Amino acid sequence: MPIRLEPLDPNSFTRWAETSSREYAADLVSLGASSAQARSQAEASLRDSFPEGRTGADNAVFNLLDDAGVGVGYIWVGRDRSDDPTSWWVWDILVDSENRGKGYGREGMKLAEEYARSRGATTLGLNVFGFNKSARSLYESLGYETTSVKMRKSLVPD
Repeated sequence: MPIRLEPLDPNSFTRWAETSSREYAADLVSLGASSAQARSQAEASLRDSFPEGRTGADNAVFNLLDDAGVGVGYIWVGRDRSDDPTSWWVWDILVDSENRGKGYGREGMKLAEEYARSRGATTLGLNVFGFNKSARSLYESLGYETTSVKMRKSLVPD
């Protein structure tokens, strides 16, 4: 099952940013944030990451294309926010719901690793929400290791 990365067309940035922001906000809501808080945090994250409103070589967004050239999702990979230029991060990956379970996420991650390595990366990290067990399983099968665990308990009575 071949897949390839295609750099996001600059004219598609706004639409991609809206989708990415919406998806991130939905994840934050599922963790307990209010809709307003989640939306604000997601929008701020994108503004901070793309202050000029576009991607670049060190903060790239790619469409994931199947062997017929049809988009099946996207991946955003770039330098992490440390002072180490060799530390990179997968900021977001999304495989469209109808294409999940077909190996596109796995192949997209491998291609992101190759891209990061070609830009001088020696490590590639990511965050995975605790509720996303299938993603965590995928990343572990690709050799990613848990480096920290954030835990929370609701104190609101049932």
